[in-house]
Amino acid sequence: MSEPPNTPTASMQNADASPSPIIPPTPISASLIGRTFVHPVFDYFLIGGALSLIVVWFISTYPQMTPFSSTRDFKYFILFSNSAHFASSTVRLYTKPGVDGHQSFPFLKTVLPLMFLAVITISVFSVDTFGKHFRAIYFTWSPYHYAAQAYGLTVMYCYRSGCLLNAANKRLLWWVAMLPFIHNFTLFPAGGLHWLDFGGWLKSPDAIAVLNEFRFYMPRFAFAAVPLLFLRIWRSESRPMPLIGALMLFTNGIWWFILPPMKAFIWATIFHGIQYLAIVIIFHVKDQLARPENRHGVAYHVIWFYGASVALGFVLFDWFPRAYIYAGVAAGTSVMMTVAAINLHHFIVDSFIWRLKKSDNNRGIVDSVTSQTPATT
Repeated sequence: MSEPPNTPTASMQNADASPSPIIPPTPISASLIGRTFVHPVFDYFLIGGALSLIVVWFISTYPQMTPFSSTRDFKYFILFSNSAHFASSTVRLYTKPGVDGHQSFPFLKTVLPLMFLAVITISVFSVDTFGKHFRAIYFTWSPYHYAAQAYGLTVMYCYRSGCLLNAANKRLLWWVAMLPFIHNFTLFPAGGLHWLDFGGWLKSPDAIAVLNEFRFYMPRFAFAAVPLLFLRIWRSESRPMPLIGALMLFTNGIWWFILPPMKAFIWATIFHGIQYLAIVIIFHVKDQLARPENRHGVAYHVIWFYGASVALGFVLFDWFPRAYIYAGVAAGTSVMMTVAAINLHHFIVDSFIWRLKKSDNNRGIVDSVTSQTPATT
């Protein structure tokens, strides 16, 4: 399995070679906290996923008190988290400053949306043939996307904090981050191996026994791998990996190993969306504040970007499926195929807008550590 960029800063490993940032010596406690974007509490709680640990503990301990039992019960919560998150990559695509004032990503802005419109239309009118495979791709790709984001953000925080990972450690980090995806790819009944099992081999007694063993041992192996990776990096690099990186790897595992499969998809998407919104708004605000013609403060840019993401999310996830429903498509089919298409479009756009070439604004934001205090920027 290769290491293609797929999520925020997952393309750090492909960034152009350049001198490492000069970072002054810091106490070990500051190195462990790392250089955060806003404040350690904000970064660890929202981007690191500490909030998700509290929620997962609550819904696992008190399932009868879970405030949301279906998507209908918390459609507005989904709008302000999930829908806004998926739409935010498109908002970022069209607002991200180009290189030297030139338009960036013309294919993504013009051709790709039309391609996905065609794919959705084919899927909703041939749900039992093309559509079911399109849905399976979505179920298969989503856990990979979340795992890749955990990897990319961990690399970012390592780089910002002066823990410049060597090739071996970066490769090992990649595989540790991928373990929840491998678990889901192997076991989830609506995608992965079960999607590709056209012969029904996975239903044999021997295969079921092997899968049950895998289900038992994989979470234990994955959770043990995180502290072992942390200790290895601490011993072999100039500085330890910031704890927020270990936290992100751990929380992504919690989402997929602890929760039941379909509930994992719902809650992982919510937590991933909160994480994504936090980091994309940070990058958007820093870009806008750096514009020579900027006349607004941080609050304006935060509200504008988030408001635009919520509005676009409402159009995409509410109005768009209604168009197919009015054309005679079943509501469930229209919603499912629209959700799948928007997710896959988001995954593709992400792989481009987070690249960190030397000439890209993203690189300047990640590199902005030399004159900052040890724990914040």
